[in-house]
Amino acid sequence: MPKQPMAISEEDYKRVQGAINDVKENGVDIRSIFESYYDNESFDIDWEVDAAVDAFSIFSSRWTVEILATLYIAGERRFNEMRKLLRGISSRTLSDKLTKCAESGLIERIVEDGPPIRVKYRLTDHGRDAGRLLSPLVGYMKIKQGRVTRHSI
Repeated sequence: MPKQPMAISEEDYKRVQGAINDVKENGVDIRSIFESYYDNESFDIDWEVDAAVDAFSIFSSRWTVEILATLYIAGERRFNEMRKLLRGISSRTLSDKLTKCAESGLIERIVEDGPPIRVKYRLTDHGRDAGRLLSPLVGYMKIKQGRVTRHSI
C-alpha cells in the first residue's frame, strides 16, 4: 500500500520552493563561472560530460544512495544496524559498498578497541556536504512525484 503524500503548510511549501529556486540560480551561476574560463573555440564538452558523470557515479551504484541516506538521516551506525535498516541487502554487498564509500571519502570506518572490538560507520564532512547538496534535489523530486503536497488550514 503506497504511503500518503506528506501534507505541509503553504508557508513551508513556499520555503521549500524558494530554496529549490535558490539552488537553481546558484547552479546557473556556477555554470557561468566555469564557462567563463573557456573561449569560444576551447569548450571541451567531453571533459564537461566526463566531470559530471564522475561527480554522479558514486550515487548511481545500487545501495550506495541508500547507505548514504541512512547515515545522513539516522547518523552513525554499526554494521548490523545498517543491515537491518537496509532491508534486502546482503552482508557481502553491504561490506563491499561500505568499503567503496570509504574509498571515495564519503564515510569513515571507526574501530573501537574492545573487547569486543566495535566498528561503526559515519559520514565524513565530504559525505555530509554531498548530502546537503543533494537535499534540494530530493525535495524537488518529492514535490514533482507528488510525495509532498500543500495542505489548507
